[in-house]
Amino acid sequence: MIEVQTLISHTLCPYVQRAAIVLSEKSIPFDRIYIDLANKPDWFQKASPLGKVPLLKTEEGHYLFESAPIVEYLDETQPGKLHPEGPVERARHRAYVEFASQILNGIGSLYNAKHEQDFESAKEALRAKFCHLEDQIDLRGPFFAGGSFSLVDAAFAPVFRYFDVLDDFVDLKVLDSLKKTGKWRRHLAERPSVMAAVAGTYQDDLKVFLRRRDSWLSRLLNRFESTAPATA
Repeated sequence: MIEVQTLISHTLCPYVQRAAIVLSEKSIPFDRIYIDLANKPDWFQKASPLGKVPLLKTEEGHYLFESAPIVEYLDETQPGKLHPEGPVERARHRAYVEFASQILNGIGSLYNAKHEQDFESAKEALRAKFCHLEDQIDLRGPFFAGGSFSLVDAAFAPVFRYFDVLDDFVDLKVLDSLKKTGKWRRHLAERPSVMAAVAGTYQDDLKVFLRRRDSWLSRLLNRFESTAPATA
């Protein structure tokens, strides 16, 4: 019998989503404890030396921190491997998990940019990364490496989820004409583990977060909402 795991979470964290997706893909039951990162409880600060989520509480009561070692631990200890068997391909997959993290940093630069010029520069940098990614996706699909879901897929699903929200109010054009990337994105969005990785309030919560950034993207969101027709 698989023990219920505990995932220490934040509602918007993409790295928490990675861990939640892998737990679901492995059919591991888990509970969530949500943390207010602006008001961290004492026990959390002791368990998380970097002060970040996710944390995974193991059956032995240990806390694992950082999403990469958490998902690697799950992949090593639970059946249904999500990493390739070959060492070269496995190393390549680890590299693209890190590449997903760098894209998340780029998204952070996008929503924190105070001025239009910085916003446009962040868009161009993201576009360049996705153009590189387009050439790495297996043509056979529907996943990054073809027919098998991997840890790379778990890392990129939260990346694409940002664009699902941003597309509501701004035409970034970051993913335009990237056909393999678009197909991969759509397929991941329909994956049950990906859908279940966030609460139903995710889109609204993210928009609240973006409004509070006082950034160029915040202004675009506010402008869109001020001109959008009222709904009954």
